[in-house]
Amino acid sequence: MSADPAAVGGDAAARTGPDPVETAAEEPVRLLVGGTEVARYVVDPALDARHGPRPYLHPVRTLGGTVVTDALPADHGWHLGASLAVPDVNGTNLWGGRTYVRDVGYTWRDDHGRIAHTGWSQRSADRLAHRLQWRDPKGAVLLDERRHLAAVGLTGQGPAGELPAWRLELDYTLSAPAGQDVRLGSPATNGRPGGAGYGGFFWRAVSAEPARVFSASATGEQAVNGSAEPWVALVGAGPDGRAYTLVFDGLGDGDRWFLRTAMYPGVGVAFAFAQPVTIAAGATRRGRHRVVVADGALDVATAGALVRSSGGHTVR
Repeated sequence: MSADPAAVGGDAAARTGPDPVETAAEEPVRLLVGGTEVARYVVDPALDARHGPRPYLHPVRTLGGTVVTDALPADHGWHLGASLAVPDVNGTNLWGGRTYVRDVGYTWRDDHGRIAHTGWSQRSADRLAHRLQWRDPKGAVLLDERRHLAAVGLTGQGPAGELPAWRLELDYTLSAPAGQDVRLGSPATNGRPGGAGYGGFFWRAVSAEPARVFSASATGEQAVNGSAEPWVALVGAGPDGRAYTLVFDGLGDGDRWFLRTAMYPGVGVAFAFAQPVTIAAGATRRGRHRVVVADGALDVATAGALVRSSGGHTVR
């Protein structure tokens, strides 16, 4: 199957400009579970503006050491591990890559902003909290954000006995300026057909073989993409060839799952999958997402049990 340029803003052949440089003004912060490093948080990446500079988690690992994220991949250089990214925030592209223009298609535009870290509130081995600003190309603030991340160890039961795993917790509050509504959109809301309503919390996974996705009641990209299932799981194989499973939960009211497995492995909580969403002037939007990271290929029953045991729920 050929690459899907619409899936996340354009294919690799369409990219122009310099290659991204993975450096940072501030060194990545490590997240630990019981003394084991499970993720690095790149807070201030020095990337070309067309790659949507923003804080991101990469590499993320299982407790067994298998890497489960990808960043700056050849097919979509603006995919940055696990991050918050929206392709249309009052007309600013905070996703990276080309912008989908109604009746035109994907087009390179000088509309890229950045999500900038502005200060720490907490830094410990397993918990981080900081302040951010979502800025337009001229540096004006579109949204203020407060973000909390945590790495929590879990112990569940799998078919072969005890199943070590850990959970990433992501909580954030987006605040609109007092004098301006903020509209969140996607290629789908701008006229792109085919279920490309991406933009929100997005996890670019890595897999040495085709990944597969499922929920409690559906299996496969076509069935799960665009759904409001309570949780979804992605099973892949890391660069080391070992299987891993990611289990996501925490859709907000009106959110939908964005899934890709055929072209690349990725899971997202889409804020504006079919309709734009507005944060009214002076109002806030809160998100709370959880991702269980486990070694091995889990089945439906085990994935669901891990979500339940880790307090998974839907934000309403």
